[in-house]
Parts: sequence; C-alpha cells; structure tokens
Amino acid sequence: MKILSARKFNLFTMLKLPAAWLTGVRLKTINENVSTVQVKHRWINQNPFKSMFWAVQGMAAELSTGALVISYIRNSNEKISMLVASNNASFTKKATGRITFTCEDGVKIKETIQRAIETGEGQTCWMKAIGTNTEGIQVSEFNFEWTVKVRSKK
Repeated sequence: MKILSARKFNLFTMLKLPAAWLTGVRLKTINENVSTVQVKHRWINQNPFKSMFWAVQGMAAELSTGALVISYIRNSNEKISMLVASNNASFTKKATGRITFTCEDGVKIKETIQRAIETGEGQTCWMKAIGTNTEGIQVSEFNFEWTVKVRSKK
C-alpha cells in the first residue's frame, strides 16, 4: 500500500483545512495501521481555562482517523465519498503541552472500504482516536463513525 507522506498531508491541511493548520494540528506519522497527529497547546487554541479547546482536540482526533480513510481511498483507485456521520468524545484531564492523537484502526477502515467496493453499498466504520499528553497520560478519547460509499459511474 502506498501511504501519503506526512509532509504532503500537512500541505493538504494548510490548503484545505486552514483552521486545523492555524491551530497547529499536524500529521506526524502514518502507516497501514496507525496514524498519529500532534497539536501543541498555545494561545490560539486555548479555552478560557488555559487548556486546549475541545474543538481543536476534535480536529486533531478526526484527522488521525481521516488520514487513514483518505489513504485507503486513494489506494483503492475508486471514487469513494467519505463523511463523518456521528461522533462522541470524553475528556479525562486538562489538555496542556503537546497532545498526540493516535488511531490504530487502519485494518478496520481497509475492510470497510473493501466491503463498499464489493457490494456497491455505503458502509460505516467506527474509528477511535486517543489523545495523550507528553507524560503518556490520556486526556481525551474521540470516536468517529465514518461512512464510505463508492460513487456511481455514469
């Protein structure tokens, strides 16, 4: 499988997701199974309580799942639409410093995209992203329900 480089993906976010880019959300690593995204707590992305705004964490978490979705769609050589249908999150500690979001659901989305191609029907897949601080302590967990569907050929 050919994986997008983190550098090219970050250029994509600068051009297509400027809010994520401006708040410091960056893809750090990606392979067939795992994607990691980091964001550092700064003035531009903080809430009034001097921790990272939940929406910035959400952007980083979504990107860690979405990078895997995009990579597998690109490798399928099919025109496939993708959309987050639902999500939920929980927060367990103030997010300060550098936060790393890790998604380990590459195999799940690969199988989901393959099912969409085989059946021609839309498919869904829940993917999880765990946010941890530099001490390795979990600060948040996000779950995204991705829908993928092969676009009809006209």
